[in-house]
Amino acid sequence: MENLHALLTSAYYKEASDIHLTAGSEPVFRIDGKLIPQKTEKVLMPDELREIVQSILSEPLWEELERKREVDLSYGVNGISRFRVNVFYQRNALSIAFRIISKNIPSLDDLELPNILKDIAKNPHGLILVTGPTGSGKSTSLAAMIDYMNQNMNRHIITLEDPIEYLHSHNQSIIVQREIGFDTLSFKDGLRASLRQDPDVILVGELRDLETISTAITAAETGHLVLGTLHTQDAASTIDRIIDVFPSHQRDQTRTLLANILVGILSQRLFPKAKGTGRVACTEMLINNAAIKNLIRSEKMHQIPNTLQTSRDQGMHTMEMDMKQKAQDGIINAVELIPYTTV
Repeated sequence: MENLHALLTSAYYKEASDIHLTAGSEPVFRIDGKLIPQKTEKVLMPDELREIVQSILSEPLWEELERKREVDLSYGVNGISRFRVNVFYQRNALSIAFRIISKNIPSLDDLELPNILKDIAKNPHGLILVTGPTGSGKSTSLAAMIDYMNQNMNRHIITLEDPIEYLHSHNQSIIVQREIGFDTLSFKDGLRASLRQDPDVILVGELRDLETISTAITAAETGHLVLGTLHTQDAASTIDRIIDVFPSHQRDQTRTLLANILVGILSQRLFPKAKGTGRVACTEMLINNAAIKNLIRSEKMHQIPNTLQTSRDQGMHTMEMDMKQKAQDGIINAVELIPYTTV
């Protein structure tokens, strides 16, 4: 346990985002998006990893790991940080992936996210989506939005997380945080139950399946503000993903509902900063105005990028616009954008 805490502490002070422990290899830290092996006297052995896993898992979680061959949990080192953890088997040996969670919830300004998010967070009901690939900072952006509400609005906020990452304290709002697998069995069960718990805002850590997405849309339609994430790359593909998850005979109705309840979509991707350490998010921002509603209803999602490009005055922009602007401002290096755009 002491060796594990020393390793996690080292990763924290090196400003790593992730730690990977695999049998037969040295520990590997992800720092500013790059995987960096850590020099140690010897590589990690299977028995050593097994001891580490047994030290951090409760008996029920160990039983779940043996049954499912993988398990999620949160873990903390006193005075350092909390960690999101995934334990899994590979080649019949245990491996562990840690994600460092900051003790302090960053603000929307700290994250340099679009200012329009403060306005859309004030909506009394509807659907707000944050999208992007794994590791793009979606959970952090959602935590910042919840914190903004907590500092400025009187709301009852229920979060459904797998696992709980940032810890919120009551301020102007009351915040109830429920962890999948402990406080509720699944996102769909927790979401369904939350509708009977007098929420103003419901955060769904991930919109994974038809039932969860359908219930989230119903919640937004019936007067709640629902926040959720999807692993999509941009606004247009997010809308397509939601509609396509429904059976074909329900898609027209879903398209109409989504056009009515959608508030906005933030898509993001992290890039290393050009100067110093750390990463910054490049974003795409969609606000569901009359033009966007019409495109959704008429199945013209391919025209959404054009609307985003011509609606900057309303707080909208495409991912490529933001990438180019941040490269021109010297915030990120243009070479980092080559796989994604023609800067």
